[in-house]
Amino acid sequence: MYKKLLSSLVVLFALTGCSSDPTDSMSSCQMGAMQTSFMNHVGMEGDRVFFDLDKSAVTAAEAAKLDKQVAWLAQNENASVRIVVEGHCDARGTSEYNLGLGKRRAEAVKAYLVSKAVSADRIDTVSYGKERPAVVGSDEAAYAKNRRGVTVVIE
Repeated sequence: MYKKLLSSLVVLFALTGCSSDPTDSMSSCQMGAMQTSFMNHVGMEGDRVFFDLDKSAVTAAEAAKLDKQVAWLAQNENASVRIVVEGHCDARGTSEYNLGLGKRRAEAVKAYLVSKAVSADRIDTVSYGKERPAVVGSDEAAYAKNRRGVTVVIE
């Protein structure tokens, strides 16, 4: 009973925390809307680029996805939108190696976006290595989905 009441209060406070004042700068509800807008613009899996085994270079095929991200970021330049690029790896290799490779992947995505006139100040990077797989499995199909860079709108 107590847990149910507490859960209801948490939801209530979260909902009442959303501002309806359009002059407020980027409330948490609006940030969710910005991520939704981003996903609508870039399409399914447009928030992620995939990498070849042990590589951190953005391929031409994946660059087309990043070009859509560039266009959305340009449209939302005045909204103070920032992003974080997450670097991920498949399960093979040591944790230390994959953290480094994930960092190189995230930095490669950032470098591509910056080369297309997105301000570097708007982009943060983080590496999760192999710790956050998108797909569980130990076959090439699962590995290929886990070798990725993911762009997330943070404000």
